[in-house]
Amino acid sequence: MHLRHLHLPSLTRYTHASTLQSTLVSRLLAHKASPTTVPTLPPTIITAQFHPVYTCGRREVGSVTPSQREHLTSTGAEFHEALRGGQTTFHGPGQLVAYPILDLKRHGLSPRCYVNLLESVVMKTCARYGVETRRTANPGVWYDEDRKICAVGVHLRRNVSSHGIGLNVHTDLGWLDRIVGCGLEDKRATSLEAVGVEGKSVDEVGRVFVEVMAGELKGVVGVEVVGEEVVG
Repeated sequence: MHLRHLHLPSLTRYTHASTLQSTLVSRLLAHKASPTTVPTLPPTIITAQFHPVYTCGRREVGSVTPSQREHLTSTGAEFHEALRGGQTTFHGPGQLVAYPILDLKRHGLSPRCYVNLLESVVMKTCARYGVETRRTANPGVWYDEDRKICAVGVHLRRNVSSHGIGLNVHTDLGWLDRIVGCGLEDKRATSLEAVGVEGKSVDEVGRVFVEVMAGELKGVVGVEVVGEEVVG
């Protein structure tokens, strides 16, 4: 099978990508519920960069106060609640967001192995640009013990994945100063650009990420680039 790559060009709204993601997840779940009557869906990755938006993870749903929301949105960003794991994070221009929608069982993955795979793919993507990254005791992928380069937050329903990663390519890190990443007061964010990788577009890094992901997924033999019509 091929891994489908659905890239959303230019800046897009979080809600638009979220709707596309939900549609694909629903189709995979429908197939799992009735495999003889509902066609299967190939594994798909949505890549995009968003208009500025802060999202909170499922542990914080309903607990973000009006004053906290006002603080986050006072500079023009949106705020949305999400089902993914993790805490409040930022997505915006210069950051690669990648949402893999796939059935873990089809690729021989447990939930823990899947998160490890996502981190590994991010690390190999960064290595393509000469940047060594690492795992630490804290969530996500890190440039060093103090600087986080990629957030990881997933949601699983009946082993169907959604949400994924936010890799800082040339993100304005000032947006991330408005939150406490992972709830860690003494840590901060960085980006590929901030550690010396200049002139790389989110689109290019997204293509590399999907290529690396295709090489890591059991049963996948290549990448097929598709448009939004596959969801419509």
